[in-house]
Amino acid sequence: MSDAAHTPQPWYREPWPWILMAGPAAAIVGGGVTLWLALSTADGLVADDYYRRGLAINRDIGRERRASEEGVSARVRIDGHTLRIELHTRGAPPEALIAQIVHPTRAVQDQRLRLLPVAPGIYQAALETAPAGRWRLVLEDARGEWRVVEEQP
Repeated sequence: MSDAAHTPQPWYREPWPWILMAGPAAAIVGGGVTLWLALSTADGLVADDYYRRGLAINRDIGRERRASEEGVSARVRIDGHTLRIELHTRGAPPEALIAQIVHPTRAVQDQRLRLLPVAPGIYQAALETAPAGRWRLVLEDARGEWRVVEEQP
């Protein structure tokens, strides 16, 4: 045996230091990516005025109860860029409806529309963009006396 076979190599030529450093290096890179994502994206689901919104929810529940008492129901149809609602109610039909199309996670896709009657009990308005995926329709009369909420697939 010669001495050349037992001569130690520099540490950077050995595989084990690199294998041992790979785990902490991956954690540092992952932490950096996580920090970048946290700082560059908006917290769209967090509300600054949660208390005031909670009070508004209680008020909206009362309006939904009133819609139920008045027998208000709606059938929703979207044809291209047109929202068409067939409204059934025991009372006098409202002069206009206010519709909010709400996406569950993307507030930039939300739309607020004023629907006008085109026939007895049928209201219609043009959509900016047709909603994709799951969304919620919040329908209320122009005076804000009642409200109907429907989930759409």
